[in-house]
Amino acid sequence: MGMSTKNPFTWIEIYVEDMARAQQFYESVLQVELVELPSPDGNTDMQMMCFPWNENEKDISGALVKMEGMQPGAGGTLVYFACDDCATEISRVEAAGGQVLQEKFQIGEFGFCGICMDVEGNTIGFHSNK
Repeated sequence: MGMSTKNPFTWIEIYVEDMARAQQFYESVLQVELVELPSPDGNTDMQMMCFPWNENEKDISGALVKMEGMQPGAGGTLVYFACDDCATEISRVEAAGGQVLQEKFQIGEFGFCGICMDVEGNTIGFHSNK
């Protein structure tokens, strides 16, 4: 039985304390519009703002999530956002209230990346091929 080459990732959740603040940060840095998602089970203690995605593409998406018991913070999973040139998004981080932890750097044949902290204290990455 062969191993699947299918991309196993489908969805990402970034936990936040202040949804409006986090939404403004990500929309400003990534130049995208987030859309409110209704809570899956009508749970009013959960607030979700979804990143854009195309139903027919192979890409994955995710959401900012404000939920009791789930806190933002560094040291957990690191999410990388795809960019044409990650220096562009990284250059918007500080103006949007975040912090640049590591400017764009080369990762050998795999392109370039940079690491930042969002306004909620989450560590996030940006990746590009150039």
